[in-house]
Amino acid sequence: MTQEIPQTPDGTDESPYDGPSKSQLKRDMLALVDLGRELVDLSPERLKQLPLAERLYDAIRLAQRTTSREGLRRQIHYVGKLMRDAPADEIRAQLDTWKHGSRDQTRAMHRLEALRDRLLKEDTALTTLLQKYPDADIQHIRTLIREGRKEATANEALRQGQEPQRKHYRALFQALKTLQDPDTEA
Repeated sequence: MTQEIPQTPDGTDESPYDGPSKSQLKRDMLALVDLGRELVDLSPERLKQLPLAERLYDAIRLAQRTTSREGLRRQIHYVGKLMRDAPADEIRAQLDTWKHGSRDQTRAMHRLEALRDRLLKEDTALTTLLQKYPDADIQHIRTLIREGRKEATANEALRQGQEPQRKHYRALFQALKTLQDPDTEA
């Protein structure tokens, strides 16, 4: 005997359930368990920076102290269960930032590095920089550029195996970093 699917008055099939499939629910739960496992691997200082409920935080700390393999597995699953009520997307975003660094920060650092390289190669780059930042300490920046150029020349003459000098090269980068906002284009 087969069970017939009920139909609506217009003749279309009426599905008894419109939610996510059982497989999708299981995938979602396993993703939360994996996220919980990542949280267990974090330091207590990092955990305090996340938006975690006290109960979830305590469960994670208990998992960190658990030495038994089976006990740890069960505790991680319990953390995954508690993760249902936590802001998982916020937590994932913060973990991603910690792992890979902020993309905006990376872009800003690359812009500063390119500006530093231009300053060491082109005299006109300093004029452009000073037009953008008239309050900049011109003497300090000129000194760093001059010394950075000397370092670059000395580094070209080094034999293989010797460590190149980069003191003023780094100092110029730090000076530019304090001078420039990360959002401005260089």
